[in-house]
Amino acid sequence: MARASAADGAGLTGSLARRLLAVALVFITVALVVAGVAIGFILHRFVRGQIDGRLDAQIVAIRSGLEQGPDGPRLSRDFDAPPFDREGSGWAWQVRRGGTLLRSASLGREALPVPAAPRPDEGSDRPQPADATDAHGRGLVLRVLTLPAEDGAAPTTIAASAPAAALRGPLREALTTLALALAVLGLCLVGGVLAQVRLGLAPLQRLRADLADVRAGRRERVPVAQPAEIRPLVAELNGLLDQNAANLARARTHVANLAHGLKTPLATLTLALADPARDADGTLRGLVGSMDRQVRHHLRRARAAALEGTARGRIGLASLIQDLAATLGRLHAAKGVRVRTEIAEGLTVSCEAQDLDEMLGNLMDNACQWCRGEVRVSAATEGDAVAIGVEDDGMGLDPAAATSVLRRGQRLDETVPGNGFGLSITLELAELYGGGLTLDRSDLGGLRATLVLPG
Repeated sequence: MARASAADGAGLTGSLARRLLAVALVFITVALVVAGVAIGFILHRFVRGQIDGRLDAQIVAIRSGLEQGPDGPRLSRDFDAPPFDREGSGWAWQVRRGGTLLRSASLGREALPVPAAPRPDEGSDRPQPADATDAHGRGLVLRVLTLPAEDGAAPTTIAASAPAAALRGPLREALTTLALALAVLGLCLVGGVLAQVRLGLAPLQRLRADLADVRAGRRERVPVAQPAEIRPLVAELNGLLDQNAANLARARTHVANLAHGLKTPLATLTLALADPARDADGTLRGLVGSMDRQVRHHLRRARAAALEGTARGRIGLASLIQDLAATLGRLHAAKGVRVRTEIAEGLTVSCEAQDLDEMLGNLMDNACQWCRGEVRVSAATEGDAVAIGVEDDGMGLDPAAATSVLRRGQRLDETVPGNGFGLSITLELAELYGGGLTLDRSDLGGLRATLVLPG
């Protein structure tokens, strides 16, 4: 039973186009074979009818010219018209009554192999078929008419023959032409089926492309302008997308509420317990750290599940970064910070707007705090991803310090405002989207933070 179910599943999940083509090819092949056999049979009967008609006409003509002479039967005129006059041609006639034999010039001294035994239908006035083989082994199309005896004389047998090649030759030519015609017809039918399958399945290809656009964030819904047969499927897909979007919105709301409700108290506790006088043995700091790790772990799982539940939007980088640069320029105006942006128009990332704003805001604000006066933001595509670089002209970090500051709550300079959560939060958000965050040296002299997000 399990093997049968697996086989059925494999058949159901195979290529729809291949199944349609296979069924069409089977029916086309069977139809062409049946048509070829039927037409071949009709052609055989037609060609045989033509030869039989010619031989019957010869027999009737001989019968009309047959008369009784003083020495036996004789013919009133010569019946050796072509091709009955060429010896060995296979076209021949003969008349036999008793011991008298009249024959065409094509027979020479031979005689037609007319059956000796009377045929069951020999009382008929119509010639009957009696195909035979001559003395040389060549097939003959033979027609025989037996006339009953009159006035006590022996019965008269009139026979006419044609070579079997006269039947096979035209039939072979006709069947060859028929086979070529059926082959061309079969190719045309197969081409028509291929075109029909391609055109018939084209809406499914378009639907696949529309779904890919939805998944990539280029569309929010599948277009409803579809063939009637696909419209119900599109309606169900759009309903599923709407349901997923609603679930995502609820999940993000719950995650945001929980994050805002717990992040500030935990950060306050962490800073408060940093004083050894309040937690001499570090037990409370360990408990708070454990709570923070558990909260961050479950928040990451909830947020990741929400992000995977539906397609993410595509956010343009240029306008968002320019807005952030203008805002941060005003916030750090007293320091004289100049934020320079090098973002190509039309460059987008697949990310939620509020998450992108939080990640870039953390990186750019950190650069403004540590720079001497210049911050540069650039972006470039790397395969299917986009790398966003935020650089400053500050003192920079050595590799060990760069690794340390990515840990939550780690700060290298307590004199600078902040709680040490910005870079670690940015890294967590980037990893949720399948990206990452790296820190290295900038050619401006300070730190370069490279944020990688899906493009």
